[in-house]
Amino acid sequence: MKNLYNLPCSIAQALNIIGDKWTLLIFRQLMLGYDTYSSIQERLEGIPSNLLSNRLKALEQDGLITAKLYQSHPPRYRYLLTESGRDLSDVFNSIILWGEKNLQKCHKKLTHSDCGHKIELTYYCPKCNKTINREDIVVTDSKHD
Repeated sequence: MKNLYNLPCSIAQALNIIGDKWTLLIFRQLMLGYDTYSSIQERLEGIPSNLLSNRLKALEQDGLITAKLYQSHPPRYRYLLTESGRDLSDVFNSIILWGEKNLQKCHKKLTHSDCGHKIELTYYCPKCNKTINREDIVVTDSKHD
């Protein structure tokens, strides 16, 4: 799905990398610890093997995963998230929170590991040292940073 969107927009550019069919579900498997081709394929019923292979190669080229050889004959790899790939966990958590609020049937929820209660998404400004409301967020061009 390379460069499908040629727009000066961060969302469009991110979708060029992670917006195609199956990619986020592949990431989900990696985040859950399923790191081999076969373990990913087993858990993604219906994904064509050539598509899984292509997606893994593309994600490696984009620097979101690395492939580590764990068996030479035949060659088999473990796919590990890079720091950039691990940063997608915030996107996943946001999608889960949205699903809790808006889906008729939601299969997952986010809870605090210490007390077991539901968590909420908050925005924080480190300069002001304050939690801010969604209404107080302004999207600006990156050249204004």
